[in-house]
Amino acid sequence: MEEGFQLFAAAPPKKKKKLNNFSPITTTINDSKSDNKIKQNKKVLKQGECSPIAIAEENELLLKESDNGASDKDVAIQNDEYTSLVSFKDLGVSEWLCAVCGSLGITNPTPVQRGCIAAVLSGKDVIGLAQTGSGKTAAFALPIIQSLSKDPYGVYAVILTPTRELAIQISDQFKAFGSGMSLKVSVIIGGMDMQKQAKELSCRPHIIIATPGRLRSLLESESGLGAGFRRVRFMVLDEADRLLDPSFSSELKCIRSFIEGTHAMAVAEGVVRRPYRLQTLLFSATFTDQLVQLQKEILDPATHVFKAYDGLKIPANLREEMLFVPAKVKDVYLYYVLTHVMPERQVRSAIIFTATKDACHLVGLILEELGIKAVTLHSGKTQRDRLASLALFKSETVPLLIATDVASRGLDIPTVDAVIHYDIPRNPADYVHRSGRTARAGRGGWSLSLVTQHDVGRVQGVEKETGNTMNSLEALKGALEAEALKSLTKVYAAKRAAMMRTAEAEGLDTGKSKRVKRASRMMDKGSLGEE
Repeated sequence: MEEGFQLFAAAPPKKKKKLNNFSPITTTINDSKSDNKIKQNKKVLKQGECSPIAIAEENELLLKESDNGASDKDVAIQNDEYTSLVSFKDLGVSEWLCAVCGSLGITNPTPVQRGCIAAVLSGKDVIGLAQTGSGKTAAFALPIIQSLSKDPYGVYAVILTPTRELAIQISDQFKAFGSGMSLKVSVIIGGMDMQKQAKELSCRPHIIIATPGRLRSLLESESGLGAGFRRVRFMVLDEADRLLDPSFSSELKCIRSFIEGTHAMAVAEGVVRRPYRLQTLLFSATFTDQLVQLQKEILDPATHVFKAYDGLKIPANLREEMLFVPAKVKDVYLYYVLTHVMPERQVRSAIIFTATKDACHLVGLILEELGIKAVTLHSGKTQRDRLASLALFKSETVPLLIATDVASRGLDIPTVDAVIHYDIPRNPADYVHRSGRTARAGRGGWSLSLVTQHDVGRVQGVEKETGNTMNSLEALKGALEAEALKSLTKVYAAKRAAMMRTAEAEGLDTGKSKRVKRASRMMDKGSLGEE
């Protein structure tokens, strides 16, 4: 690549077809002069965090799409008692909290917020099912904050998420919505100092947002934390379908048993005079058998269920395409897509999804050798490095994020124009979650699947579950192949250099180096397993 070449530099005006809705969107925020705390909260939001502007843009775009009737036929609501309520005030949200929303540029609730907020405020257990990027966080954050404001104490709510990055993002949104009160939020995730986290919990924050593994470890190792959990009113599972996987089941049971057990003990000892039931809220983009089973086992029979759609749904504004490539030259085609196809379509940023952390690391090194700016995000990185990578990508300092499915759930990065499936996932739901990182809240987006001879069955499974057919770039294959293969020697040299760097860094005889070599062989064979 020529020195000084900018991968995503703005292309001069040309006659080429643009991808719809890729222009940046701006929203004017009207600050409330009477609420200095809200203003201060805006100022302290750091670059790369989920900003109030992003929250506001998503809400307004979703409402426009809904009001235009684009999604009316997809709405299938089991309990439509609340859906006729069209404003936050109608839903029962307090005036002061409506003012906070207004100061953030949020004036009207999205469909999932209309369908769930009033039910949460009425004390019901809730299952909220809606597309990724539909405003699910506000659907539980607003009623929890309002309920807390009437009787502020800690610990009031425990919110569990499958990934560290999602926990941090939810924390940012709680701080934004709770800027009108002295809200204390604690994020309990792996990769951070456990002693500091134990101290945070001992101070009884109002809201705990955690990954299940780390919270369970702290509850089991710190005997003095029980008193703070005697009066927990809310337990929220965000991305509930993922949290109900067998890999999280023991942690969830432990945490729930701990909360219910400490409450029962406090009632027996007279510390808590009036017993109450833990209100449980489940939010997800997909409805699974595990959700049905959980509803039967622990949720109230009068649980309010909001379903914005049935099955797996791809955003209406997403362009789905696939490119058939031989497994051994997949990196060559990826390089061509990044350096030719994406600039032609004026794509500013993209997430490249791989199946494993070793493949993610290796692809990152290959692109670095080729002079392409990118950051990686996977479970093998330290939490500090993961946050740094995410911040660089969110702030548009780096245009490419290479990630495992740790980044496929819930992350709100408004400027993602494209998703590239370097490895096709086995589970169609994972494809939907990955693709949901783009085309959010009515914006346009592009999903490209690099399909090898080993992936045909997986693609057919995705198309069957979603009801969509990916458009093939086969018509362009001849021209693409001729151009892409010009870079064959260059890309192969970069791959060899990347593997050598990994071997030198880890030591030629270490297990990790062997794993990377194995990952490279598996990539060539197209038989990588899921992480």
